[in-house]
Amino acid sequence: MAELQEELITAAETGELDELSSPTEEAPEPPADDALTRARALLTHHPVADGYCGLPATLRTLPWYDLELGETSVDTDIPRLRDGGVGALLWTLRLPGAAAPEHPVTAVLEQLDLARHVVAEYPEGLRLARSASEACDARAYGRVAVLMGPAPASAAGDSLATLRALYALGVRLLTLSGTSWAGEAGLTRFGEEVVREMNRLGVLADLTGASARTARRVLEITKAPVILTHSGAHALNGHPDNVPDDLLAEVGANTGVCLVPCSAEHTGPALGDVADHLDHVRRVAGARAVGLAGTYDTGAVHPEGLADVSRYPYLLAELIERGWTETELALLTWGNVQRVLQGTEFAARAAALRRPPSTARIEPLDA
Repeated sequence: MAELQEELITAAETGELDELSSPTEEAPEPPADDALTRARALLTHHPVADGYCGLPATLRTLPWYDLELGETSVDTDIPRLRDGGVGALLWTLRLPGAAAPEHPVTAVLEQLDLARHVVAEYPEGLRLARSASEACDARAYGRVAVLMGPAPASAAGDSLATLRALYALGVRLLTLSGTSWAGEAGLTRFGEEVVREMNRLGVLADLTGASARTARRVLEITKAPVILTHSGAHALNGHPDNVPDDLLAEVGANTGVCLVPCSAEHTGPALGDVADHLDHVRRVAGARAVGLAGTYDTGAVHPEGLADVSRYPYLLAELIERGWTETELALLTWGNVQRVLQGTEFAARAAALRRPPSTARIEPLDA
């Protein structure tokens, strides 16, 4: 499967990475004090795919906003996205207020409706994307690609039909935690059927916050890469969303990706703490298994130096000074998320040939 997925990478993308990894005598490496300039230059070719942005829920609380001119009430607006070299956003459809509202399906549908309205309101800055190729198209036209998700598993309403409806509305990631079929005890039989249906549709399984039993069972049965949308290294910080080294290694073996959050609670109070987590995930899971999650507009406190989405060049400059190669940085910012999206779409095409839409229901499977 992995070999077939690799064939999906276009010759142009492969050529870009090969060129970055082959220094020439005519272009000696710039001095270390030029790291920020190098970071900005790299982001023009390999922009950040930010894996966890809470803007839709935040905008619901504002009486008025203007993302085109700039909006001080949020961490994310179009001028700062451009300054930060951001090319794609995964918009989390997190549930407002209580962790388990009475009507989670309705709450997520309302956020989807708002998110689509916001994208339509700023066509010169944002573009809705439902696939890896549409994300690349948005980037080619100078727009920031917006992908819907992750959504909480409760948004599926214990119904595979509802899961399919969410996919039709654009949801591409589902967080597998907080339900009767994906909890501390792991996946139930119905939960396993949910994962198989996600594979058939092309919905990424987000394991952030999932129990260890759930995460490992997903990794056993999934035919697609997995994602951790905002998880650091548990070895460096004991936050419950962070992941132990053995699970990080399994995510790397799965060809999945761990998106390290710019969150003081998950990593630490300084930009260097985020860089430490990125170093650790790269070392344990590999350079092809690490990415970035801003956690902006989620209520998170951000490390000093990473106050909003415009600060990504400074984080990359820190990594350059730590010895990250341009190839590794290109994977970190754009390549790994793009590859995981492509792999999930490939797995969906293969699964669609093997099985029809599932008609399973929770009651008989979990009785």
